Amino acid sequence: MVEQIARDVGPAGIELAYERFDNRDSGHSTHVRDAPPPDLPAVLAGDLSSASYTLSDMAADVIGLLDVLGLDGAHLVGVSLGGQIAQVAAIEHPDRVRSLTSMSTSTGNMSVGQASPETQAKVFGGPRAETREQVIAQRVRIARIAGSPGFELDEAAVAERAGLAYDRGHDPIAVARQAVATVASGDRTARLRELDLPTLVIHGAADLMAPPEGGRAVAGAIPGAELVIFEGMGHDVPRALWPRISTLIATLVHRVEPIQAR
Repeated sequence: MVEQIARDVGPAGIELAYERFDNRDSGHSTHVRDAPPPDLPAVLAGDLSSASYTLSDMAADVIGLLDVLGLDGAHLVGVSLGGQIAQVAAIEHPDRVRSLTSMSTSTGNMSVGQASPETQAKVFGGPRAETREQVIAQRVRIARIAGSPGFELDEAAVAERAGLAYDRGHDPIAVARQAVATVASGDRTARLRELDLPTLVIHGAADLMAPPEGGRAVAGAIPGAELVIFEGMGHDVPRALWPRISTLIATLVHRVEPIQAR
């Protein structure tokens, strides 16, 4: 399911469309029904038999969407899991990716940019959230733990987004399948070093879910990548930083487009 969120006219009169979409297993997109139960501990131990798909499949979904929309390329912006998918799309489909903005994620190297056991226990511990109210309460609790300590937390906004996401397509097993997909896809560092495209890496200095070492590893691997680390930012995108982050992304896109237009 794809949704257009804005349109703009960039340099040289190029019309830009800003789209966001639901990954497979989320929202209004196709959900996997006939698949083995995801077993993250087994995958971490090297048994990939419970992986229903990988990041390569999810990146191929992105390219398939471009095909359906009739677009020969796009500027990809991804946060957390989305950042990993965008990286893989750039690696495996370089002719379709005009620029890459990778936010709040790492390289797939399990020794870099990973949440501590203590953070994981706090975020993923507790009773399973089943009802809409429980899911909303869980998301607010996680935001308190993993959000941005340097910025005011708008709990009402977090609750509203959690409710909308629940109504759009709640699938708790899919979250586990996507986690398995990230681990099963392995370390991308060597292939990131081969990229040749404009890249922006954004990370929060206070990110507990994906510590900033992960962002530094991404920027260190991709030749010429620009790294921006925001103090006080955690594993979310606080509203106060929206203008600065959107300006960084727009600057990257507008720098590339005149080249693409020639």
